[in-house]
Amino acid sequence: MGRLLVHVEGETEEVFVNELLTRPLLDYGYDRVGARLLGNARLRDRRGGIRGWNTVRRDIIRHLSEDRGCIATTMVDYYGLPASGDKAWPGRASATLLAPAAKGPHVEAALLDDVANEMGDAFDRRRFVPFVVMHEFEGLLFSDCGDFARGIGNSTLASRLQAVRDQFETPEHINDSASTAPSRRVEAIIPGYVKPLLGNLAALEIGLDKIQAACPHFSAWIIELRDRSTLIV
Repeated sequence: MGRLLVHVEGETEEVFVNELLTRPLLDYGYDRVGARLLGNARLRDRRGGIRGWNTVRRDIIRHLSEDRGCIATTMVDYYGLPASGDKAWPGRASATLLAPAAKGPHVEAALLDDVANEMGDAFDRRRFVPFVVMHEFEGLLFSDCGDFARGIGNSTLASRLQAVRDQFETPEHINDSASTAPSRRVEAIIPGYVKPLLGNLAALEIGLDKIQAACPHFSAWIIELRDRSTLIV
C-alpha cells in the first residue's frame, strides 16, 4: 500500500482533505494520507496569494525525493494561480483561452512535465498527480445548493445559491474573474462568509459523493488517486 501527501493551498483545503478525503482514500488502500500546506501558508500574508511555482516545486520535489514510497498530489485553485512573472505556474497563462473543461488538465500536464523534468529520467511519473480546482474551492460547494445553505446554517439562501448554479453547465464552470469567481459570488450572498469554517461546514453537509457527481474534473482526480493507491508497496 502507498502513502499519499496532498500539497494544499491553504487551511480550507487542509481541513477538506482531513475531513472529507482521508477516510475514503484510506479505504481505497493507502496506508497513510496527509495534507501539507505549501510554503507554510499559515505564515503567508493572505494578500500575497499562493506562492510562486519555483518555491512550490521545491517543496514537492523535496518530498518525492525524501520519501520514495509515496505519491504526491496538489489541491490548489486555478483562479489566482500566478500566470506571469517569476511566480508563474506552468501552463496557467496558456490555459486562459482554452475551453473550461480543458483548463485544469492543461495546467496539470504542465506541472507534471516540469516536476518530472526536475526529477530526472528515472522518476516514475505516476508518483505525482497534480490537481487544480476549477475554478476555486467555493465552486465545489455549488454541487448541492440546498446542502450548501444548510451547512452554513441558513437554508433561506438556497434559492439564491441555486440561481448562480443554474447559469452554468457544472459547478466547475463558475468562472474566473475578480468579480465573478465562485468566492466572490458566495461573499455577495453570504455576508461575513469565512472560508475555512463555513466552506468546510458546507462541504461536510454536501459530502464527497455529491461533489463527485456534480464536478467531473474533481471526480477524475479522486478516481486517479484511487487507481494509484496500489502503485507503491
